[in-house]
Amino acid sequence: LSASPRVVVLLLSLLGLAAAGKILVVPVDGSHWLSMREVVDSLGQRGHKVVVVAPEVSVRIKPSKNFVMKMYSVPYTKEEMEKELQSFFHFSFEEGSFLERFVKAYKGIQRITDYGLSSCGFLLQNKELIRYLEESKFDALLTDPVILCGAILAKHLSIPSVYFLRGIPCGLDFEATQCPRPSSYVPRGFTQLTDRMSFLERVKNQLFDIPDLFLCDFLFQPYSKLASEYLQQDVTVQDLLQQASVWLLRSEFVLEYPRPLMPNIIPIGGVNCAHKELPQ
Repeated sequence: LSASPRVVVLLLSLLGLAAAGKILVVPVDGSHWLSMREVVDSLGQRGHKVVVVAPEVSVRIKPSKNFVMKMYSVPYTKEEMEKELQSFFHFSFEEGSFLERFVKAYKGIQRITDYGLSSCGFLLQNKELIRYLEESKFDALLTDPVILCGAILAKHLSIPSVYFLRGIPCGLDFEATQCPRPSSYVPRGFTQLTDRMSFLERVKNQLFDIPDLFLCDFLFQPYSKLASEYLQQDVTVQDLLQQASVWLLRSEFVLEYPRPLMPNIIPIGGVNCAHKELPQ
């Protein structure tokens, strides 16, 4: 685990060739940022100019001497956002039928999605900040595509994008990278199934894909609409995801089932949050 951030930094350093590069970072708050922060700090320490774009209201994203922080205003307070997050995660400990829990999750994710979408809209409407980003001539953009604002910016700025992720809901990362994920073999999340299933277990595994049809529609389609309006062209979610030059996959196949990977997908191990090196 301690070697994983070094591997990530090495891969990103190649983008700047022999000279130091300029990297734009559009992070996602919370645990996503905790995973990315160590890499971003290391890039700054190695001489790269790193600019992090983040909303003024955030839970975990803080300034650092290793990168430049560019902030933009948002139409909500930190108290409102934290209250919504606590309410969303609280339901995870409640009992109930699958349908009851699904409805609660649906409503909770929708409210949290509204925060991310609103934040992204205010970023794209910030003409002064966008002008600064256009004039800065970045070499690459680093983002977690679980929120597609970074992907929209990469397309607008016409720069290579590097995705740093654990995964995307609904299996959109599989579709965008054209990696096979047959329900007859690959167990879905929360099914507690293995890759050796009986016929009825395969049916159950298939049924768990049905809720994804509803989740993806309200979770990601608003970003497609926002991107189409901002870029003034028809843009789909798949268009935004498929533009990635490199996918840095924070998966650990010791804990998960191996799966086929495309050449631009690089497993970097479980860099899942900032950590301290353990004693021998």
